[in-house]
Amino acid sequence: MYYPDELIEDIRSRNDIVDVIGSYVNLKHKGNSYTACCPFHHEKTPSFHVSRERQMYHCFGCGVGGNVYTFLMEHENLTFPEAVETLAERAGVALPEQSMSKEERRRADERTRLKEMNKAAAGYFHYLLKTDHGSNALEYLKKRGLSDDTITKFGLGYSDKYRDDLYKYLKSKGYKDNELKDSGLAMFNEKEGPSDRFWNRVMFPIIDPNNKVIGFGGRVMGDAKPKYINSQDTIVFDKSRNLYGLNLAKKSKRRGIIFCEGYMDVISMHQAGFDNAVASLGTALTVGQVNLIKRYTDRVFLAYDSDEAGTKATLRALEIMREFELPARVISLKPYKDPDELISTEGTEAFEKRIEEAKSGVMFEIGILEHNYNQDDPQERTEFQKEIAKCLSKINDPLERNNYIESVAKLYNIEKEPLKEAVTVFGVSGKSNVDMSAFADRTRRGSPEQEKKKESLKTERILITWLVNDNSLIQPVSEYLTPEDFVEDLYRDVVRMIYDSFDSTGKIEPAAIMDRYYSKEEHEELSSIMQQDFGVEISNEEKSGEITNLVKRIKEKSIKYRMDNSIDLNERSKLIEEKKAVGKIHINLN
Repeated sequence: MYYPDELIEDIRSRNDIVDVIGSYVNLKHKGNSYTACCPFHHEKTPSFHVSRERQMYHCFGCGVGGNVYTFLMEHENLTFPEAVETLAERAGVALPEQSMSKEERRRADERTRLKEMNKAAAGYFHYLLKTDHGSNALEYLKKRGLSDDTITKFGLGYSDKYRDDLYKYLKSKGYKDNELKDSGLAMFNEKEGPSDRFWNRVMFPIIDPNNKVIGFGGRVMGDAKPKYINSQDTIVFDKSRNLYGLNLAKKSKRRGIIFCEGYMDVISMHQAGFDNAVASLGTALTVGQVNLIKRYTDRVFLAYDSDEAGTKATLRALEIMREFELPARVISLKPYKDPDELISTEGTEAFEKRIEEAKSGVMFEIGILEHNYNQDDPQERTEFQKEIAKCLSKINDPLERNNYIESVAKLYNIEKEPLKEAVTVFGVSGKSNVDMSAFADRTRRGSPEQEKKKESLKTERILITWLVNDNSLIQPVSEYLTPEDFVEDLYRDVVRMIYDSFDSTGKIEPAAIMDRYYSKEEHEELSSIMQQDFGVEISNEEKSGEITNLVKRIKEKSIKYRMDNSIDLNERSKLIEEKKAVGKIHINLN
């Protein structure tokens, strides 16, 4: 789909990049930009920077970057036209009717049809629950203590016992076999023909934060295995990047988000007034889900089952939370198995108290370690204390680490100074966490030839960065360098746009320049140049010298390139004269 450049720029200018990215990532104001841990790779030290002034973002760890369009395309897996449409809707801009390419139309239609199909299936399941066919499923939900309002609020339903019931219903609505197969709602077998993925199950629609049905979970009625199944991943559903109940929990006035293990836990907790509960979708907590939840909260409570599997899931979740610097506390459910059982037995006040008494993630981990060692045995007690030191060494903040050392030393009757020394030792020599930003930088390196080319273009990159950081350099630099002096095609075009923009408006807008490019590689390259901040203040004299040297080197390289590729004697003669004049170049900034 084609949209005019003026419209694309208008839509971009109406969507502040800090506001848009801030709805996905927890940004912190730092200096002239905003920072966060990168949502596209693992890291502990924030290297993801967003500039309100330049309306761009860049991660100095993994190299991703671009403008607000790029971010939506990367984070939400959208095409460029889809990103334009999303931001236009956000800004209240009406888009003109446009003709799509065949591929764009196919992709857009496919996503729309699948969401409509899921909505139709959810409505049909909910309808069946209220008929004689769903009486057993409704009775099951009632026995679990769910009210009619709660059943309606979560859109619960029932998939009939006939193996192709939903298939026939959706076919009657005009959906084709290939669409049903891609949706994951139907399966096809050469011998047995089409059948439903879900049948004879209580159905739980999975709804995204925008209130669109994107998938389903189903609990079997009877003893069949597996007890729970979920939709397969589709173009609108990725179970590793969605959470059950988040569409409701994000509206809660309670502080924080409570993570549970299952659908029924979430539903029971919402009914009991704990409407900030969510659950993973049949998997252990993922990085994508933590990234998602960071848009909505700065605190997490874990209320996983109290059995061995639940404890392991809690420990895994705490590790991920720590990597993303998201504080997590663990709610004790013992002697009950899950939140639903606790609330059903003791009531909401008891659960409220459990939330108030929730342990920090660190103290929960140490409590688990304690049970693995015999505290009356000197050797085992020493091993236990070493494990404590390893655990505390993972805390980055020195004040927080010292407070934990004091609390743990007092709780377990350990001398504070030896414990502090052990924590320091493990913090220096016993680190097990790899700096992912450094790893990402290494993995992005190309072949030796590519690296050599990058090095040769470094001068052009640096000068463009200077021009973006200090627009007052554009006029004096343009007296000596034309866009044609830049060997790299991309840099030549960018410099041309910088000159043109400065001539017409007296300023440049990096994000507007990026609007002219569509590929991920170009956006990452441009963001790395335009987001770079040298971070030092130098005098005009020093700056003059630095810029003069850059201009001379670029001019010399340009002349050499043209001489190597010219056989015209008159042109070569002119180039020789230009080369002699390079020594006289001086950028005066006084």
